[in-house]
Amino acid sequence: MKETWTRKTKVARTGLAFVALFGVALQGLISTPQGLAGGTATVSVQANVRATCFFTTTSATLNFGNLYQGSAPPDVTVTASLTFKCTSNNTAYTITDDNGQYYDGTTQRMRHATVTTAFIPYTYCYTTGTAPNPCNTDTPSFNGTGGTAPITLNISATVRGTDYANAQTGSYSDTVTMTISP
Repeated sequence: MKETWTRKTKVARTGLAFVALFGVALQGLISTPQGLAGGTATVSVQANVRATCFFTTTSATLNFGNLYQGSAPPDVTVTASLTFKCTSNNTAYTITDDNGQYYDGTTQRMRHATVTTAFIPYTYCYTTGTAPNPCNTDTPSFNGTGGTAPITLNISATVRGTDYANAQTGSYSDTVTMTISP
């Protein structure tokens, strides 16, 4: 009986030693970074705030009205305006136009409403100063520096009398898209 009790005690002590050793090893795995979990990582968070400019009025009309043909019809200049502003002061901007729907590579033109081969050329100018009258040369782009206060973009267009003196009678139109960046 003594032998059985000693053997049981020896087995119990061996089992306790194993459990204690396993517990210490498991604790080491869990509590160290090299344990069961991976390592650490960092995430950098960044932003770059940039100013932008935008039109606050999104349409305008340059209406030449009735152009009367005759032996020496006058040149006609009309004006309109758009307003824009920027989200930050001292923002450099560029304004451009797409030359209109009926641009032929050298000239901006209005197209007849029903005779789609009939056109009347016009010049198209814009500035934040006084609109040119007459508008002699198309403005390809306009650069400036803006702020948060509204800025007026003055637009003018001129049709030469010689360009409509013998034109097909009827209605003509074009659409020009203006773009401001940034």
